[in-house]
Amino acid sequence: MPGTVTAAALIIGNEILSGRTQDQNLSFLGERLGEMGIRLKEARVVSDDADDIAAALDALRARYDYVFTTGGIGPTHDDITADSVARAFGVGIDYHPEVYAMLKTWFESIGQEANEARMRMARIPDGASLLDNELTLAPGFQIENVFVLAGVPSIARKMFDGAKKRLTGGDPVCSRAIKVHVGEGAVAEELGAIQDIFPDIDIGSYPWSKDGAYGTSLVMRGTRPARVDEAFAAVLEMAERLGGNPREE
Repeated sequence: MPGTVTAAALIIGNEILSGRTQDQNLSFLGERLGEMGIRLKEARVVSDDADDIAAALDALRARYDYVFTTGGIGPTHDDITADSVARAFGVGIDYHPEVYAMLKTWFESIGQEANEARMRMARIPDGASLLDNELTLAPGFQIENVFVLAGVPSIARKMFDGAKKRLTGGDPVCSRAIKVHVGEGAVAEELGAIQDIFPDIDIGSYPWSKDGAYGTSLVMRGTRPARVDEAFAAVLEMAERLGGNPREE
């Protein structure tokens, strides 16, 4: 996969949509994938609904090189991601013999019953390959370009470690940022003109406020370091001229 490699995140769970749980996986995926030269281009959040999960997955996996799902692979009744993934790919799903044996042995060794609910975590879509999970043993899995991770951030990160070696990155993305003490309205027009000069660089502006002060963070991102540096110099000159007391972040 030369050049630009893209990915999407599909975050699954009623608890995210209700506001009860704050997602921590999206920022992690964006940062780690970016380090590998994979651009996270889209993120969707869907409820624990099999039709919605399958439909979103079908749309994303057709559009992007990789898709990462988080959530919905635990032991409870609303953990339906594995079944939904199987539906999206038109394959069956059953207990994976190795995972089943491993989990059964583990639960019994710690004095817990290997009941039906706990053993649901051994159900894997046909044809999928496993993503190891050192924390709780119940694995994630990969099927074609889709990687299915847990929702618990610490577990999702362990599963991602297992997925990394299967990913092919594109050109690494580098970035530089400037913090200025003027609002977005003061820089908007000239920043847009600079963006026109550097169409190959993503230039973003993000307002901030702290202790009564306010301003804008200006971020330049691209795959060619020299061009990022050129854009940075242009933005810095603009910020100095506008009196924004700029400093590199």
